[in-house]
Amino acid sequence: IKMVGDSSFPDVDTDGSEKNEETEIVVNVGGVRQVFYGDNLNQYPETRLAELINCLSGGYDSIFSLCDDYDPGKREFYFDRDPDAFKCIIDVYYFGEIHMKKGICPICFKNEMEFWKVDLKFLDDCCKTHLSEKKEELEEIARRVQLILDDLGVDASESRWKRCQKYIWKFLEKPESSYPARVIAVLSFLFILVSSVVMCVGTIPDLQVVDAEGNRMEHPTLDNIETACIGWFTMEYVLRLISSPNKFHFALSFMNVVDVLAILPFYVSLTLTHLGAKLMELSNVQQAVQALRIMRIARIFKLARHSSGLQTLTYALKRSFKELGLLLMYLAVGIFVFSALGYTMEQSHPETLFKSIPQSFWWAIITMTTVGYGDIYPKTTLGKLNAAISFLCGVIAIALPIHPIINNFVRYYNKQRVLETAAKHELELMELNSAERKATSSKSELEDLAREGKDGPFYSSRLKVSHSDTFIHLLSEEKHYRTRLQSCK
Repeated sequence: IKMVGDSSFPDVDTDGSEKNEETEIVVNVGGVRQVFYGDNLNQYPETRLAELINCLSGGYDSIFSLCDDYDPGKREFYFDRDPDAFKCIIDVYYFGEIHMKKGICPICFKNEMEFWKVDLKFLDDCCKTHLSEKKEELEEIARRVQLILDDLGVDASESRWKRCQKYIWKFLEKPESSYPARVIAVLSFLFILVSSVVMCVGTIPDLQVVDAEGNRMEHPTLDNIETACIGWFTMEYVLRLISSPNKFHFALSFMNVVDVLAILPFYVSLTLTHLGAKLMELSNVQQAVQALRIMRIARIFKLARHSSGLQTLTYALKRSFKELGLLLMYLAVGIFVFSALGYTMEQSHPETLFKSIPQSFWWAIITMTTVGYGDIYPKTTLGKLNAAISFLCGVIAIALPIHPIINNFVRYYNKQRVLETAAKHELELMELNSAERKATSSKSELEDLAREGKDGPFYSSRLKVSHSDTFIHLLSEEKHYRTRLQSCK
C-alpha cells in the first residue's frame, strides 16, 4: 500500500477524519495495484481496506497486523493474496454488491472475503448458490472419507460384540472392503437374478403342474429354488439389521423397505396356505396368495443396491421433479383439450368411437405419446386433423423437458465420480501428512537436502503436502491457510 501525497507518515490530529476522507491509498495485491479514496472506503469502516487509512498512525505493529509486508523506502504495503478475487471484492465499495468471476473456487473466494473482512451478505444470490453447492460437495467428501476412516480404524475400547457388528456391517454393505465381501455381493446379485427368472419361468403353462383339484401351480423344483432364494434374502436382511449402527434409520430406508416387500409376501402366502384354510374358504385363500405372489416383482428393485447406475438414475429423477412436473402438466393440458375436441368433432359420425370425453382421454394419451393402438381412431376429416395436431403437439411436449433431465443425470453421474476421486485424494493426502508427522528429521537435514538439489523423495513428499489445497476442514480442527500460489483442486 502506498500513500500518495505527503513524503512522510501523516499525523493524526483533531481534523483526522477530514484527512481520511481525502486520503488516497494504493493497494498492491499480488502485483496488482489499485487506487482507493477514503470517502469510498469509509462506507464500510469494518473492512480491512478501511482500517488501512488509520494504520500508519499506529506504527509498525499496527501496519503488520493488517498486511504481509512493508517497504519503508517506497512506503508500500504488500498482500500475498489472490488478485483475481480481490478485483471482485472491491466492487462492494463502488456498487454495493459482489459478483464472483467464473473460474474462481467459491470456497477460496469465501476465504478471501473473510480476509478482507467483507460480509457474505454483499455476495449476490447467484454466486451464493455456487458457494452452497461447493460446501455440499466438501461435506460429502468429508463424509465419505470419515466412513472409510471408521472402517479402517479399530477401537480397542469397544466390546467384542461391537467389533463383530462393525465387521458384519462392512462385510455385507461395502463390497470394496475385502475380497470375501465382493464374493458375497456377487452371490446376492445372482440370487436376485435367479429369483426374478424363476418368477417369470413359473408362469409358462408347459412348466406348470396340475394339483389334485385341477388347478395349475408352479413346478415343485421352481418352488424349491424360490424358497432357497427367499432364505438367502431373509438371512441377509436379518444380519444387516442386527449389525446396523442405526436400526431405526435402517428400517425406514427406501432400499430396505424394498427388501421387506420382496421377502414378506412369501411368508404371508405360506401362512395363509397352512393356516388360512381353517379361517376362510379355500378359494379366498388362493386369491389372496395369488395377489401376494404378484408382489414378488419388488425384488427386481434389489438390483439397485448393487448397481451404481440405477442409483444414479434414481437420484437424477429426484432432482428432475420440476422437469417431470412440467412434462405431466403439458400432457395433461393437451390430453384434456384434444380429447374434448375429438369428442365434439366425432359426434356427427354415426359410427363414432368417441362415446364420452373421459373415454376420449385414452385416445388422447396413446396419440400424444405416439403409441397409437388403433382401438379408437377418428373417422371424420376434422377429427383426423385434430389427431394430427395432437400427436405433433405431443412430440414437442415430450421433447422439451427431456434435455434438462438428461443433463441432470450426466451432471450427477460426473459429480459422483469427482467426489470419489476427491475422497481418494484426500486419503492419500492424510497419509502423507501422517508420514510427515512421524518423521524425525531435523532442520539441518532439510537444509542439506536443499543444497543437494532438492530432488530427494522425502523433500518432494514434503512439497506435495505443503502445496496441497484440498484439505477439508470438516475432518480436523487445525487451522490451514492458503496462499494465492496454491491451486484449487
